[in-house]
Amino acid sequence: MSGTALPGLAPGRNFDTVAAPFDAVPRGAPAALKLVPPAVMDSPAPSSASGDAVRRRIVLSALRLAQASGGWDAVHVHAVARDAGVTMEEMHRHFPDKDSIAEGFFDMADAAMTAAAREESWPRLPLRERLFTTLMAWLNALAPHRRIVADMLGYKMHPEHVHLQVRGVARISRTVQWWREVALSPATGWRRELEEAVLTTIYLTTFARWMMDASPGAERTRRQLRRALALAERGGGLLGYAR
Repeated sequence: MSGTALPGLAPGRNFDTVAAPFDAVPRGAPAALKLVPPAVMDSPAPSSASGDAVRRRIVLSALRLAQASGGWDAVHVHAVARDAGVTMEEMHRHFPDKDSIAEGFFDMADAAMTAAAREESWPRLPLRERLFTTLMAWLNALAPHRRIVADMLGYKMHPEHVHLQVRGVARISRTVQWWREVALSPATGWRRELEEAVLTTIYLTTFARWMMDASPGAERTRRQLRRALALAERGGGLLGYAR
């Protein structure tokens, strides 16, 4: 196009010479019309690792405020954002509502459950022992804030929070699925369906027992869980055992 006049340009002007810098705007135009340089547009999004760190910081701030204020119901999202050092925009991006922060705490417990399988000898343990170890790892992750966990569950059960109760049911299913997977259960088909039903019952009864267990190291809960798993094995409920 060299030497060709462009519409609106004086003859003889070269197209290559009219490119304006990206921060140039027409005189009198609002600053909002500034163009964004490609380097900014193509900048990478925050890594998932940094996002996980922010989520964890928000959850820990919420737990700290709940402890200080006397319960989960007294926690306000704006106060959590201020304590965690994030904007409300960031808070909404990571946790769209208050209950999702509670779900974030349960996500941390799920992560503790999955970490239990790091040992090289893990696949060689009996399935019953793997199931015991992983569920206790999940409960131990929640243990420092047991009273707040009870408050979180109570918050879900408010009559106007039906949508949170639906979310709670999904949480139970998801945690039980991870429990089975981390424990390396080999069950498939109808055996898997039966095993899921049995393990869901064991999970709920163990969780309920743990919520009220004041024994050192949750020893009563540990004994109940061992008995329940042994009974399920003897009764044929856990048919996916690999021996």
